[in-house]
Amino acid sequence: MTRIDHLGIAVESIAAARPLYEALGLRITHEETIPHEQVRVAMLPTGSSRIELLEPTAPDSAVARFLQKRGPGLHHVALRVDDIAATLASLKQQGVRIISEEIHTGAGGHLYFFVHPSSTGGVLLEICQDIPGDYPESGE
Repeated sequence: MTRIDHLGIAVESIAAARPLYEALGLRITHEETIPHEQVRVAMLPTGSSRIELLEPTAPDSAVARFLQKRGPGLHHVALRVDDIAATLASLKQQGVRIISEEIHTGAGGHLYFFVHPSSTGGVLLEICQDIPGDYPESGE
């Protein structure tokens, strides 16, 4: 089963972005720094999905470069799959351009890889698989 896991939104500051989402009735339930991505993330559950605010922790990080080039906004769409290794193998076999063919560990321990926007009509697509027990506060 594949479904939307989260929307990643690049922001200059999680603290500055937070009031808008709280005004909408959303609450940050988890914050974490991902050192290898040079990003701080804040999770806002929205039913069976979530919004992920992305704040760069270094001026040369991918999110910082995104902000410099495009400004704040939608950074990526993440799809959750049941078998990330099989999905990666299938996409590679079909000739889909993958940013990194290694499966990484991200916020909350979920597994992920990114599909290059040239293969998705211009959208950075994250493929992820949650570990059992991830983000119980989101109703999962």
